[in-house]
Amino acid sequence: MNSFIRASVEAMSKLLKHRRSSSVETYESVIKRTKMSLTKSHPMEELLSISKEIGHEIETLEFARHMDSVDPLRHLRQEFHYPKMRTLGSVDQSLVNPDEDCVYFCGNSLGICPKKTREYINIEVEKWEKTAIEGHTNGDLPWAWCDEGLDDQMATIVGARKGEVGLMNGLTVNLHLLLISFYRPTPTRHKILLEGHAFPSDHYAIESQIKLKGYNPETSMILIEPREGEHTLRLEDILKVIEEQGDTIAVICLAGVQYYTGQKFDMKTITQAGHNKGCAVGWDLAHAVGNVEIQLHDWNVDFACWCTYKYLNSGAGSLAGLYVHEKHYNNDYPRLTGWWGHKLETRFQMDNKFQPYPGALGYRLSNTPGLLCPPIKASLEVFQKTTISELVEKSHLLTGYLEARIIQEYGYPSNRSQNGDCANDNSNDTNDKPAKHVYVEILTPSDHDQRGAQLSLSFSVNITKVFEELMKRGVMCDERKPKVIRIAPVPLYCSFEDVHRFMKYLDEALHAAHALE
Repeated sequence: MNSFIRASVEAMSKLLKHRRSSSVETYESVIKRTKMSLTKSHPMEELLSISKEIGHEIETLEFARHMDSVDPLRHLRQEFHYPKMRTLGSVDQSLVNPDEDCVYFCGNSLGICPKKTREYINIEVEKWEKTAIEGHTNGDLPWAWCDEGLDDQMATIVGARKGEVGLMNGLTVNLHLLLISFYRPTPTRHKILLEGHAFPSDHYAIESQIKLKGYNPETSMILIEPREGEHTLRLEDILKVIEEQGDTIAVICLAGVQYYTGQKFDMKTITQAGHNKGCAVGWDLAHAVGNVEIQLHDWNVDFACWCTYKYLNSGAGSLAGLYVHEKHYNNDYPRLTGWWGHKLETRFQMDNKFQPYPGALGYRLSNTPGLLCPPIKASLEVFQKTTISELVEKSHLLTGYLEARIIQEYGYPSNRSQNGDCANDNSNDTNDKPAKHVYVEILTPSDHDQRGAQLSLSFSVNITKVFEELMKRGVMCDERKPKVIRIAPVPLYCSFEDVHRFMKYLDEALHAAHALE
């Protein structure tokens, strides 16, 4: 390490040490602030109570290991291939123990591989090798209807009934198929309501569907934004837009969990509000499925779609999910049709008289890729060993623990300014020059009922350098422009010790990023 970097690191250490003793937000202040909006206690309260009971501070490794020792879901990590430091090309092996697990906090982007995946794929490849075309109707996953054997398990995860869920295509293709049916604009009702910062693919799909139906996105898209100075949408503001403009809205299409901020929307309340104004309501569940509790049928949701490679761990680009409520089974909405949407009983009569499956399966176009179902099967088998409510319960504690640690180490003081600099927050030595300290803001709501496993972190320093330094230390996360690093300790396979290790690597990454600056 050269003298300049060494001096910079030492200076950073001094600044961080001073900042942590200054007037930062405490656990207790967060609990007090969020309690007014919570219907039950904040996870931090439980964590602090446990800390007091076992005699170990939250910041200690002993606390993290105690939490893992009493975690009823800890065995599920063994169902996955959890990447090692030595197998990741982005890791600087001199900075870590190559034999340790990495810190995989990127399951909100791509889930890790279930151990059964290779076995189940190999079975299908061997079947292809030995039986060729007979594989369409033979084996555990006959290719001609391999998706239909998985639909019911997937329906359980999203709270749907038999026939309401199908596996097909990719998420955006499914969104297009559903909008063709449910977006039926009229001169007086032609608008679609979505987030102002929706995932680009959703935005593009909705924009193109509006154009396809002969309308102008500038006048037919309602983009709802957070209030000035806020990062997330308030439920009351969404409901206000629906109440005031609902008579002109044809479709409400929002994300169950917002990809950028990690905010979880109240799907039940928003769906009901939309129906009260005559709107069709659909949800993109890409960041919600396998992450939060969903009851599509009971909430009376009209349609939904999702991918299966994030929290559902089915591999990059795997088959996506599509949901249609059973109340729409016999509608005459327009749709794109294909051979695989035709009922199996008469499909091979080849009379070109389309007889669709009722519900989701009627939206299938082509035969299901037989080699894409085995990874979904492997993942769903893991989910059958627990419940979504158990995963959510652990997730509340994991994200609460991460939130507590970040607030304690890097929370903003009360005299913060808009750009992340802190007035009069210098060292006690009056000869020291004013300095910019490192602070982390959590954009995701502190109310655990308004979030899943993801916390979106915004830094008062260059996030690209912080992200690069985290990756060098084996922290798998992702950067989303303009200013967020997304951290997702997925409860299915992440641990409290993973969070503890993340905080260590974050501290090192911030020091290194500051030195490089």
